[in-house]
Amino acid sequence: MQLALQEADKAEQINEIPVGAIVVCNDEVIATGYNQSITLNDPSAHAEMIAIRQAGQVVNNYRLVDCTLYVTLEPCPMCAGLLVHSRIKRLVYGASDAKTGCCGSIMDLVQHPQLNHQIDVTSGVLAQECGDKLSAFFKRRRKEIKALKKEQKALQANG
Repeated sequence: MQLALQEADKAEQINEIPVGAIVVCNDEVIATGYNQSITLNDPSAHAEMIAIRQAGQVVNNYRLVDCTLYVTLEPCPMCAGLLVHSRIKRLVYGASDAKTGCCGSIMDLVQHPQLNHQIDVTSGVLAQECGDKLSAFFKRRRKEIKALKKEQKALQANG
């Protein structure tokens, strides 16, 4: 999870939501990813999506049956679906997501009994650190937006 947090730092450095992911197969990191939706103008460019795509290329297969995904935030519906389709064996995530989390929070897509693949899930690994990173990011963003609005209001008043 420490490596996933390092990936999240890369996202934050480019002003993306700080989520990072890594894929491990046979005790070896084979892929990494961090959020790049804004940078790439791609709503699917989540950390998990990028890492899973890279892992498929490394193992030369669209199925990752012996792999584990570590991600700093509970996957959304899109990413949870991706994990099921990739047949990833295990998911380990840090912070839960009460708004869009689909691995136990608002729903549990990755262990849904009607789907043809269920994933072993471990949640809450370094949850405080992962959650704090996200909270600090959004706090900073709200402060920046407030300052920008104040600046725009001042320009309009003078202008």
